[in-house]
Amino acid sequence: MKTPRISLFIIAHNEESKIAKCILSAKGLVHEVVVVNGQSKDKTADICRELGAQVFDRPFDGFTNQKNFALSKVTSPWALNLDADETLSPELKEEIARVLQNTSCDGFEIPFCNYFLGKKMRFSGLNKETHLRLVRTQNAKYTGGLVHEGLNVRGQIGRLKHPINHFSYDTIETYFRKFNKYTSLAAAQLYANGRRFSLLFVLVTIPFEFVKRYLLKLGILDGLRGLLWASFSAFYVYVKYAKLWQLQEQNEK
Repeated sequence: MKTPRISLFIIAHNEESKIAKCILSAKGLVHEVVVVNGQSKDKTADICRELGAQVFDRPFDGFTNQKNFALSKVTSPWALNLDADETLSPELKEEIARVLQNTSCDGFEIPFCNYFLGKKMRFSGLNKETHLRLVRTQNAKYTGGLVHEGLNVRGQIGRLKHPINHFSYDTIETYFRKFNKYTSLAAAQLYANGRRFSLLFVLVTIPFEFVKRYLLKLGILDGLRGLLWASFSAFYVYVKYAKLWQLQEQNEK
């Protein structure tokens, strides 16, 4: 039985160092590549076009809107979403091609293999991560706000066995370049949802986030990377709520 057509869709911003690897990892599986370029200032768009992708330039106005726009440009019955710093493992490509030949499912959760500072993270809360990334195009829609978008699918959800490789942060500098954007979006979403700053909540949440990542989720077994991940995760919470406080100060005087 023949594998149905699959489209890969990606949203990207200044990802010239990674996006070629992402697109090429899906070669031979997907029939179409759709890239929504959030006004990159590097060669992201040029690289994508050279690799045969359809590129749509669109100002970034939140992950939910950006991904729904990308999904609307997909022409295949199945849609596969990757971020620019993710790749398909060869085993996953074979599994997708085989499973889609005969399935009653309308979407598939896919496990993740996460890398941090060049090394696979075996614990730290990153080892059991799965995401809904492969869906029947017509049955899928993103919901949510500026950040933490969710992919909703009408129908049955299955789960694949082989992973997407996620090369999240190659350097600490890369982490903190994205950190500022994500904490600002997260704070804006909290404020829009009616959440307000609570000093007591922050004082409790910050140490708990560290303990959860480093001890409860065994980040200690990931060595120095586990310590850094737990520390950065706790700091993320701190900065996110500090920015929420700042929004309150600016908007509610």
